[in-house]
Amino acid sequence: MTTFEQFNLPKSVQKAIDDLGFVTPTPIQEKTFSVIMSGRDMMGIAQTGTGKTFAYLLPLLKLYKFTPTHTPKIVILVPTRELVVQVVEEVEKLTKYMSVRTIGIFGGVNINTQKTAVYQGTDILVGTPGRTMDLALDNVVRFDETQKLVIDEFDEMLNLGFRTQLTALLAMMKTKRQNILFSATMTDEVDAVLNDFFDYPEEVTLSASGTPLENITQITYNVANFNTKVNLLKYLLQSEESMSRVLVFVNNKKISDMLHERIEEDFDGQFGVIHSNKSQNYRLSTMASFQEGNLRGLITTDIMARGLDISNITHVINFEVPELPELYMHRIGRTGRADATGTAISFITPREEEFKIAVELLMNMELEIQDFPTEVEISSKLIEPEKDRQPIKFLMKKQKLDGDGAFHEKTKKNKKVNLGGPGVTKKKTHGSVNRNMLKNQAKKRKDKK
Repeated sequence: MTTFEQFNLPKSVQKAIDDLGFVTPTPIQEKTFSVIMSGRDMMGIAQTGTGKTFAYLLPLLKLYKFTPTHTPKIVILVPTRELVVQVVEEVEKLTKYMSVRTIGIFGGVNINTQKTAVYQGTDILVGTPGRTMDLALDNVVRFDETQKLVIDEFDEMLNLGFRTQLTALLAMMKTKRQNILFSATMTDEVDAVLNDFFDYPEEVTLSASGTPLENITQITYNVANFNTKVNLLKYLLQSEESMSRVLVFVNNKKISDMLHERIEEDFDGQFGVIHSNKSQNYRLSTMASFQEGNLRGLITTDIMARGLDISNITHVINFEVPELPELYMHRIGRTGRADATGTAISFITPREEEFKIAVELLMNMELEIQDFPTEVEISSKLIEPEKDRQPIKFLMKKQKLDGDGAFHEKTKKNKKVNLGGPGVTKKKTHGSVNRNMLKNQAKKRKDKK
């Protein structure tokens, strides 16, 4: 059995590992260590919950050499603010007995405060692509001494639209550096960036791209609409005592607030809600409350789906199926972490059937369909996004052309023109338009004379 001591880590790092009580590395930590130590570029394919953060931090800290400069030697890019905070905490745990300055930078807070922190000097910089780009353009963050670049949750960054910032940052850095990239899935977009900026990276795969974690039970329910989904979720929460730490995923902020309001009716104070409109302090305090066991669950958008270190999630509920199948993988990866088991439950309306099929194709397996519980009321009431918006569709249609290319004549109803008085309308005809035009032209000629 491999132990961390076989990595021959510096005494300061090994002492920090001992303090944390860790003895045996995870498979991804074991597989990546020698590759990163060799100095080669690396592409790691691994699901969440596999210990990726320590997988790149341990070899990088072993390779780290102190220099009396104030610009970062190691740059770590992650997709979300929460993940920045988490990675900084992990770095600080491992560098407890080292002279290493670590800074986290992200949007949503005062940029001047972060500028001041960067000016004071840093050895390891952890940031989101957007804020790192902002500070680099202002010449606050410099990459003169950067020898190691880590891009974590790379496919999620591309999903969030960070490709422009990423490629710009890569172009700013000197070419002589080691690139380390981690992604849960291998897509064409990921491949394209690898080809452009990486130097023959060695691929380290923990499991085939897109395969489900073996210790997660995945089931689905066919559900009619939003209100029926609410009824089903309440039923499951009431009848399943094992649903003690639950993450409920939806696709947008409006639905998350609507669902939270409905869940509060029967489970007052048991659920928090997190999305990008919530303040940074609110999000962090809500997550801390959940982690401490003060909340039974969180309702959230995909801002929470990746990388956050929330332990012992018993159930992931896909209240809405994500449109991108990769996001499904990231969501369910929040449960069944390490040696634990977990359950992922998806509610699927007829409109979401195509998203479910995309997930099944990615995983190369069919999802198990459960019988809909007879005790759950099937609602016929639709919420606004579910209603047929026929009038809007009608307005969007182009007018049809007749045989000679002209538009059809307007209907009687549409010929009416409001002249300003209440209830007074008058038909506009081509004749009246022409008479008015001629009168105006005659008046102009008369005025000229």
